[in-house]
Amino acid sequence: MGVAKAVKFIGRKIFPEHWSFLLGEIALWSFVVLVLTGIFLTMFFEPSMAHTTYPEDALPVSHQGMEMSAAYASTVYMSFEVKGGLLMRQMHHWSALVFMAAIVVHMFRIFFTGAFRKPREINWLVGFTLMILGLAAGFSGYSLPDDVLSGNGLRIADGVAKSLPIIGSYLSYGLFGGEFPGTVIIPRLFTVHILLIPALIVALVTVHLILMVVHKHTQYPGVGRTDNNVVGYPAFPVYAAKMAGFFFIVFGFLALMGATMSINPVWNYGPYDPSPVSAGAQPDWYMLFLEGALRLMPGWEVVIGGYTLSLNVLIPGVVIPGLLFTFLAVYPFLEAAATKDRREHHVLDRPRNVPVRTAIGVSYLGAFMVLLLAGANDLIATHFQLSINDITWFFRFAFFLAPVALFIMTKRICLGLQRRDRELALHGHETGRVVQMPNGAFMEVHKPLSDDERWLLVAHEPRRPIEVGPATDRHGVDRPGHRMDTIRHKLSKFFYEDRVEPATPAELAAAGHHGPEIEDGEDSGIHGVHGGSLEITHEAPYADGHGDEEKPRAHAGGSVATLARHEKD
Repeated sequence: MGVAKAVKFIGRKIFPEHWSFLLGEIALWSFVVLVLTGIFLTMFFEPSMAHTTYPEDALPVSHQGMEMSAAYASTVYMSFEVKGGLLMRQMHHWSALVFMAAIVVHMFRIFFTGAFRKPREINWLVGFTLMILGLAAGFSGYSLPDDVLSGNGLRIADGVAKSLPIIGSYLSYGLFGGEFPGTVIIPRLFTVHILLIPALIVALVTVHLILMVVHKHTQYPGVGRTDNNVVGYPAFPVYAAKMAGFFFIVFGFLALMGATMSINPVWNYGPYDPSPVSAGAQPDWYMLFLEGALRLMPGWEVVIGGYTLSLNVLIPGVVIPGLLFTFLAVYPFLEAAATKDRREHHVLDRPRNVPVRTAIGVSYLGAFMVLLLAGANDLIATHFQLSINDITWFFRFAFFLAPVALFIMTKRICLGLQRRDRELALHGHETGRVVQMPNGAFMEVHKPLSDDERWLLVAHEPRRPIEVGPATDRHGVDRPGHRMDTIRHKLSKFFYEDRVEPATPAELAAAGHHGPEIEDGEDSGIHGVHGGSLEITHEAPYADGHGDEEKPRAHAGGSVATLARHEKD
């Protein structure tokens, strides 16, 4: 078939070894479980909003003879009467939650380590689109049972659609086939859920994996790892066996969750009725931020020219998610503009070495967590016996203040860790011991770094703000692009003005040869220089506790090193 070369190429593809690379595999195998369990559920689910009566001889007893939609009846019947039906339903639902969690954690691993940099900007957008498709798949599948909880979610979607200026009412009518709830939304969502979105996800996952192979895999910094190589193991047989085993681990974990942990018991909620709205109703976690935004927004409405603009739904339902997702999608291009870096990057960053990016990511997650908690403000109020109004006002302030506080704290922590790394690279590990040299000098004992440790601390490149050239050329003519360079300079100052320069080779050499006055010989006990610190094997005297007689003893722990610089008498 002519695919031997491709199979040989992929089989010899090198993949680096690190646990965080399995996060993407968790998402991939969760999606496989979603497809497998979804095929089973499709055989028994009836995507219809037609009215029906639940059988008199079927479980649960509370539903016997009750009027409901065919979609809800088939969901309950599948859960109680079909062998393995409840297990498949719960495995499917847990797989969806784990799928979205793995995507989000995988994306932020990429974000914090800078794996989105050239040449992977397009792959970042592909992954971002997969996350949006995952949200759409979760929402469309969550709404299919047509119970009270999912029906309320559809009511929120109807409200968000209607809040859009001018086109809102038309969009709602087109979506629901008339006035909410209509009779066609469940069949339409079913088609989207089992056909359109899975096809797009499969296509984008394929593109995602192909781009990963074409661009080669990123790797964490370490000795021998550069932008021109990949240190790891071949895809076949090593990673083929690992991936196959990991699939069964993920499958078994999801099967265990589905068998032992109840989720979405729709028979407790009952069939959808537009009139009641139950308390303590929360959607799945990946949609809870939208619920939280809606709960925090005051009931603001503006009337313009006789047209009512529902800001209480438009801002939390459209503007805030739009800003959050847009920022996440375009961030790689913002950072590229701040650096003017056009090189390819295959070695990942340590988050502490890019403090502003790390602080931005933490503040972004902080805003998301505030909205997540706000979506459960009623449960917080009832469980902790607090005022729901006080909780709501607290989260309103926290949504604006918490990201700022987290940004400042995270940036300072990263800079502090960089300073610690710099001192560690120059002087080695502290041991908490002080020794007296033969010439009478007292020195704090440090343990030299290994080559791998030192490489990790000093190998990263310094990042500095972009310098702005003159506004005019040598002929006094305005230089093209000067205004854009000024904007980039301000952006790069925000990213890189506060920084800690990594230790240079000259500084490491200077730190490694301090104290030239100390005699280097057999009597001094100094036998060489090791990575910015002196190695000492001098035998210091000590008392054995039974008298004043001093006996020689070698310092425990092997090689040690000095931190303090010796000053000449």
